[in-house]
Amino acid sequence: MKLERNETHDPSLSSWVESANAANTDFPIQNLPFAVFRRRGSDEGFRGGVAIGDQVLDLAAVAALELYDGTLQQSLLDCSQPALNLFMSRGAERWSELRLALSRALRAGSPRQAALHACLLPMDAVEYRLPCRIGDYTDFYTSIHHATNVGRLFRPDNPLLPNYKWIPIGYHGRSSSIEVSGHEVRRPCGQLKGPDDDSPRFGPCQRLDYELEVGIYIGEGNGLGEPIPIERAERHVFGYCVFNDWSARDIQAWEYVPLGPFLAKNFASTVSPWIVTQEALIPFRRPWSRDADDPQPLEYLDSAQNRAQGALDIRLEVAMDTRAMRDQGQPPQRLGLSSFVDSYWTTAQMVAHHTVNGCNLQPGDFFGSGTQSGDSDDALGSLLELTRGGKQPIELPGGETRRFLEDGDRVIMRAWCEAEDARRIGFGSAEATVSG
Repeated sequence: MKLERNETHDPSLSSWVESANAANTDFPIQNLPFAVFRRRGSDEGFRGGVAIGDQVLDLAAVAALELYDGTLQQSLLDCSQPALNLFMSRGAERWSELRLALSRALRAGSPRQAALHACLLPMDAVEYRLPCRIGDYTDFYTSIHHATNVGRLFRPDNPLLPNYKWIPIGYHGRSSSIEVSGHEVRRPCGQLKGPDDDSPRFGPCQRLDYELEVGIYIGEGNGLGEPIPIERAERHVFGYCVFNDWSARDIQAWEYVPLGPFLAKNFASTVSPWIVTQEALIPFRRPWSRDADDPQPLEYLDSAQNRAQGALDIRLEVAMDTRAMRDQGQPPQRLGLSSFVDSYWTTAQMVAHHTVNGCNLQPGDFFGSGTQSGDSDDALGSLLELTRGGKQPIELPGGETRRFLEDGDRVIMRAWCEAEDARRIGFGSAEATVSG
């Protein structure tokens, strides 16, 4: 599947929704991401919406106008449900058809303006829920910089395990504890055992951390026993979000051998409300390559298409503030800025590997990219890396320091894409606050 630009990506397009034309908006007409929402504090049913500037286009209200027919009207009805799974299951042609219709309807001069104006709600007047029912969640480990940094803390002479450059490493996580931005993360408890302890003890995590990740939503699934070839893998990807996969480092250190993390990773994960579609990201695709000195991917993980445009240049930022910083009116402090373009494995490779054994993905399944870190200290995606395993605390405004997160700390993650020949688009934010 070759991903090509079309009229919806034209950087000169403007919208009759004036806020969508602002240079700094996350949601210009070239974006049009999906979420599930309702008016804040109401007992309305949740339904699908599309972001345009500082407004949400209510797709259930658009469907009720019956401006369209055929598959377009059916797609609007699919998006009127309290979860987007049905629409996500329809496939790439249907997603693209609706995107094009909405783009044309929201452009400056559109004859649909008068009808659709009544279907807009201000973003500051709505609340969100998860955009779909997430059946299964898989967390990958695709940043070689992160894997090397963490490995070096425990294996200084051999930070990367032998399989890392051959296989997209991942594990199955828990989907029930994924929540939408704005929630509180209760500090988890579990078994803790320090290097000098004779036996473990039970108590609250003392080394709570964030992980700066990209979230990936699966759209159309595949049948059990039917692998998805890499050439078709991205037809099964509906879109992307910002993802914070919280981690209890001290619980994990004791429990992860031999089967990997358990309680250290299943207590909370945070997603941004909006799904930026695969199609919206076409202008930000980049060539992917593997260093000549590294093993080249096995045949099922390699394709001309993946090498030509398999990488995605999504800029990722993590910031935090503390209770004291908020009381003093201090802005959040940026802790890291990285890019998904540096990922060692691409989304297509993740999908192909996940299904090569016949595993059946389903609409609404979710992948985490794994912590995305760059190769410099200002591009690290976790406190574990930033503080060198807690040995070097970071300094915050007002004289505070942190090795790991404390109660009252708020973590804010954002993402956006920029290119000279495209309009900047954003993902919104994934925010959550730690509570005791």
